[in-house]
Amino acid sequence: MTAQTDVIFASRTLKLSRWVSGLPMLLILLLTLLASVGETLHSRLLEFGGATWPEYFNLRIIDQMSTPSCDAQPDIERAIEQAIQSQQKERANDPFADVFGASIDRRAIRTSIEAQIISCQAQWQKWQQTQSQNTPAVQMYAALETGLSQAVVMVTGNRRVLLGLMLLFCAAAATMKREHIALRPVVTRRDDRIATAAQLVANALLTFSAFLYRQQEFAQAAAGMPLAHLFMHDVWVTGFGLLTLISAWQLRQSRTDLPEGGTWGKALLSIPLYSYMCLSASAQFAWHGFNHGVAVYLNMMSELSALFLSLGLYVWVGMLLARTQLPQKVFDLIRPWKLPPKWLGVVVLLLTALPTAYSGASGIFILAAGTTLYRELRRSGASEQMALATTAISGSMGTMLRPCLLVVIVATLNNSVTTDELFAAGARVLILTVMLYALYVLALGGKSTLKIASPKDALPDSLKALVPLLPYVACFVGVIFIWEFLLKRGLDEFSAPAILPIIMLLVVAMERLLLKQPDPDSAHDGDAAPKGFGQAVMRATDDSTALIGALLMLMALSVSMGGLIERSGLLELFPHDLGSVWLTLALLMGMLVIIGMIMDPYGAVLLVNATLAPIALDNGVNPLHFWVMTVLAFELGYLTPPVALNHLLTRQVVGMPTEWESLHGSFWQRHFRYILPILVMGTALLIVTFAPEASNWAKDLLLGTPPTE
Repeated sequence: MTAQTDVIFASRTLKLSRWVSGLPMLLILLLTLLASVGETLHSRLLEFGGATWPEYFNLRIIDQMSTPSCDAQPDIERAIEQAIQSQQKERANDPFADVFGASIDRRAIRTSIEAQIISCQAQWQKWQQTQSQNTPAVQMYAALETGLSQAVVMVTGNRRVLLGLMLLFCAAAATMKREHIALRPVVTRRDDRIATAAQLVANALLTFSAFLYRQQEFAQAAAGMPLAHLFMHDVWVTGFGLLTLISAWQLRQSRTDLPEGGTWGKALLSIPLYSYMCLSASAQFAWHGFNHGVAVYLNMMSELSALFLSLGLYVWVGMLLARTQLPQKVFDLIRPWKLPPKWLGVVVLLLTALPTAYSGASGIFILAAGTTLYRELRRSGASEQMALATTAISGSMGTMLRPCLLVVIVATLNNSVTTDELFAAGARVLILTVMLYALYVLALGGKSTLKIASPKDALPDSLKALVPLLPYVACFVGVIFIWEFLLKRGLDEFSAPAILPIIMLLVVAMERLLLKQPDPDSAHDGDAAPKGFGQAVMRATDDSTALIGALLMLMALSVSMGGLIERSGLLELFPHDLGSVWLTLALLMGMLVIIGMIMDPYGAVLLVNATLAPIALDNGVNPLHFWVMTVLAFELGYLTPPVALNHLLTRQVVGMPTEWESLHGSFWQRHFRYILPILVMGTALLIVTFAPEASNWAKDLLLGTPPTE
């Protein structure tokens, strides 16, 4: 009985901790969602109000309208006499009235007064008409519309504050849970001490840099320089100071759940990547006498606050997806065909392309559905290395499909390409990449059968598995229908951050409240009882918090690293006139892959747009060709050691390799999870880089019709 009581107490404590840690983040996410949805909804409320009540634009501000001050029914003759007397008085005080003045025209005065009366009567009539239309229904509608307008204005005007709170709160959660992204997980106490000490130093440097930047900005403001958003400096200093205190407290608390031992080399690999970036950037900035450089570039994130807040919504969407049965039910359609591992890998890449695009960034989808992908591949007979490789590369399939956020950033930063052109080329690159994957796994994946189940046996089971998916389809179609026909906005790259969270919340509510389905992890948690809607949302939010913190800290320091590279002048050493477009493409390709290996995509795009893009255009590289090559090179970088971000995220949801071949086999066997993605994406990058320049036919095939220059 005592053991059962302990289990119940532990369960309740876990639920309480999730509510405590997840509730502030849920509020931030809902406010961000309000800013995304509210603008569109408010514009539609204005349109509907104007169509329903012709005077709505006056009715909505009727409290601010004053009663007309003019007299609609004056004594005309008396008014004429008063006007004549006024003019006579003016003429008496004017010494030049007899020279330049004319006689008083009584008729003209009458005409003017009559016109004023007509205008006054019109004002009174309009005011009375407006008052008569001010019904309780109008008042309620106007209260709703103006209230939404004020809320949206308040939230959108404070996006910087929301981003600062999101970054710092989530970074604190990632630090407390020890979930920052590193090359190697913490395994021993030495690993933990070294990783925590590095975070302590990095957080202290961030606090010091933010404090110096605050002092400089406040001094300039005191000198009379007009500066905005000075309060954000207090947010950064306080937030990073708290992170420093958390790391100091963790360093004093020795972990008892880890064994002693470990080597210094492996311990250094356990240091979070953001700590390495912070230490490197701080040292370089200090060398140049720019001690507050990290804070300067960190504060630049606020200029793109809407973008990074949208990233938080995408992560939330991914974690909500992980709390549903949807990925498993999609695979229920495929299982009856008994696909061999090689063909299943191809199908997985095709199926994950669109969800990857809608998740906004490659790593988010891996975090959301990577566990399901890996389990299904292993169930089909795929080796551990093949399953890990396919799971990692699945996160790169839809990076250039609509409505991927990265492509939107590229098109926003420059006018040389459009989202339509990039998305059209991205679909072609996806087909090329999947074909290359199929060729490589057939050639290198070892001997295995390529037979699948007969349609006679598989089709009935697939059709039967389609029925449970219909409620999910109804949720998607219903929300998109409302958005399209009621709000006059379709699902595109701009509305996706607003629509997708609503769809996923509906899916979670449907599963928990209507279908009474258990949590996907119930079997692993030993609890088969269905969890409520609130618990599922809070668990998804709690899971999102640390992931958002880990990603945003990595992106924030990547922006600082990009600024360091830009200020160092290294890219200025790149020749601006190479004389050969082939040499230009080769050098640019190498540079882009290296940038993709060490930076996150958003910071990398900002850096490339300011530095390498002008060089490419000056050397005759088509802008569409350059940006397609850039995004593909970034994806290769995310799959290439030493960082290999997609592999790190795959390891975070799947775990470390455990099979004998992965630990003790040949070099090929131990590292096949890296080799296969590099071969696939590397070959695709070589083709996309050089084939369009070699042949107009290849250019049209891979890129579509390029923009006219």
